[in-house]
Amino acid sequence: MAIADTSSVPTTHEQWQKAYGLTPELKERYVTLSDVEIDPLYVPKDGPVPPEIGYPGQYPFTRGVYPNMYRGRMWTMRQFAGFGTAEETNERFRYLLDHGQTGLSTAFDMPSLMGHDSDHALSLGEVGREGVAIDTVDDMETLFQGIDLGKVSVSMTINAPAAIMLANYIVAGERQGVPPEALNGTIQADILKEYIAQKEWCFPIDPAMRLLGDMIEYSTLKMPKWNSVSVSGYHIREAGATAAQELAFTLKDGLTYVEQAVERGLDVDTFAPRLSFFFNAQIDFFEEIAKYRAARRIWARELRETFGAKNPKSWLMRFHTQTAGVSLTAQQPLNNCARTAIEALAGVLGGTQSLHTNSHDEALALPTEDAVRIALRTQQIIAHETGVTNTIDPLGGSWFVEQLTDQIEAQAYEYFAKIDELGGMVEAVKQNYPQREIADASYELQGEIDNGRRIVVGVNAYTEGNENDDMVIHRVDPALERKQLDRLQTAKANRDSAAVEACLTELKRASATDGENLMFPLIEAARAHVSEGEIIQAMQEVWGDYRETPVF
Repeated sequence: MAIADTSSVPTTHEQWQKAYGLTPELKERYVTLSDVEIDPLYVPKDGPVPPEIGYPGQYPFTRGVYPNMYRGRMWTMRQFAGFGTAEETNERFRYLLDHGQTGLSTAFDMPSLMGHDSDHALSLGEVGREGVAIDTVDDMETLFQGIDLGKVSVSMTINAPAAIMLANYIVAGERQGVPPEALNGTIQADILKEYIAQKEWCFPIDPAMRLLGDMIEYSTLKMPKWNSVSVSGYHIREAGATAAQELAFTLKDGLTYVEQAVERGLDVDTFAPRLSFFFNAQIDFFEEIAKYRAARRIWARELRETFGAKNPKSWLMRFHTQTAGVSLTAQQPLNNCARTAIEALAGVLGGTQSLHTNSHDEALALPTEDAVRIALRTQQIIAHETGVTNTIDPLGGSWFVEQLTDQIEAQAYEYFAKIDELGGMVEAVKQNYPQREIADASYELQGEIDNGRRIVVGVNAYTEGNENDDMVIHRVDPALERKQLDRLQTAKANRDSAAVEACLTELKRASATDGENLMFPLIEAARAHVSEGEIIQAMQEVWGDYRETPVF
């Protein structure tokens, strides 16, 4: 889907109709359930389009980042998957691709997320349980066996050890004959969000920020198709934040990463087009749509006016959406199909670029194949049956939606001002400011559920029938943990020990040296089959670990 240069973007509805109107070919494609002809875009009949709303693909992008949105190309249906060893997840990836998924999204197990090898004492009982276990480049290569990394778009949800996983992915691509510049996808790598909400870290905040900066710099120079960081509000929202808090803290994290990259000497227009975002789709339908609209507007304004970005692509907030895991209930779990459909529709009407729909059984266990298929079919029904993709931004101009967008935007700027008073986002995180705000919001929300002010169907109201739920759930075979331990032992036994030691020595030296980009020694370590845990331990010898001050 082409991004129009701002000089060629229509400024009147007549110009818009001429540029993006329904051709006879498109009329054949957009079949509706009525005889009413659907226009590609709706605008006021009695006056100009307000500048704060504008046109899709035009600053401030309130109505979408692309001129023709889903009329040009559907969002990417990117279902999150990962469990057991690389073989099991590879099989699930192939299943999803065979059933119409258009992008891969990788879930890692808890040891991998925390920087531990599968044979670490703290990994016992957790290997492959909540995602796939990846210890070395051999696992990464197996994970994508038979999947052309030069053609598929891959997302990896990992943060503190993200640079290590990216190095493994680069080397896995090399083994397929795919160079770094041809790799297409996203790695989350949003480290500030970890200290705020998800609590998976390996290093103190300052060196962790350096490592992220190294990734952004390397990706800018070597990986033009790669999104070097996916700034994540999802986990902030899952921790109990309000929509305004999710928006404010996520955007401030992203703006902090931009500031750091600029301070390194990078031109903002060389890396900003490859930044992406990851938002939650909660159950309050219109609030979520307004949140996405406000997010695009704020990001465009800040990149253009605060950071002086001149390339219109730098102003675009492209984002992935996942329906709210925290909204799923173990009680009457089939109700989650309805919740997920509503949340997914909010993401679509909000203009998401890719979407994951949760499976109805995820409050109980990892999803079964049947549940995953229903979740994917939910997206396909929205895309092909509802008609919401026939016109661009169907809700744009709604008095309710536009006012809600303005209100959420204003709340975000109030948080920006408070964070700036504390010295910026890094300092605010060190002082536990966003952590306290989220804790308070979460406490208030749970209180409303407990006292019945907020109804959750099947949980605190309409509970008849709960005792009759009898679901088949997916269980990870405990034998897979032993299988992964054997794989790791074999990988360590078959590698060149001298090369491993040389890589770790070089990595420690580079970690202790300001100004050296750590991606280069990390890639060499991946080539030498150095494990994730060995790399983390070596860097912790230089940087130390992190301990959080509890916030209640």
